[in-house]
Amino acid sequence: MIELDFNKGNGLIPVVTQDYKTKEVLMQAYMNKESFNETLKTGIAVYYSRSRNSLWKKGETSGNYQKIKEIRVDCDLDSILLIVDQIGDAACHEGYQSCYYRKVDSDNLVVIGKKIFDPKEVYKK
Repeated sequence: MIELDFNKGNGLIPVVTQDYKTKEVLMQAYMNKESFNETLKTGIAVYYSRSRNSLWKKGETSGNYQKIKEIRVDCDLDSILLIVDQIGDAACHEGYQSCYYRKVDSDNLVVIGKKIFDPKEVYKK
């Protein structure tokens, strides 16, 4: 049985997600016990959405799933690294491959990523 420390973060653990082929950091999210167990069970990344206060199966709406290749846990058992096969080209809900599509340049944010899809079309907003 895997015993992670969900107590430090009020029931949530930060999760960094990395593409197993490119090694690019795709996103950062959170998991609670239920989403972690569902991820283990299904082999697909399931996070906990703080804004919706519910489980969030990555790709359920967009089709951009994350198939688990490896799960790593830090030394304090309170942080997770998911190494995934990104099914579909984009991990970011804004339509970019990575959520880290902007960089800081002096006091500005500069877009360095290429937009892969239009979120208004995919999410029908």
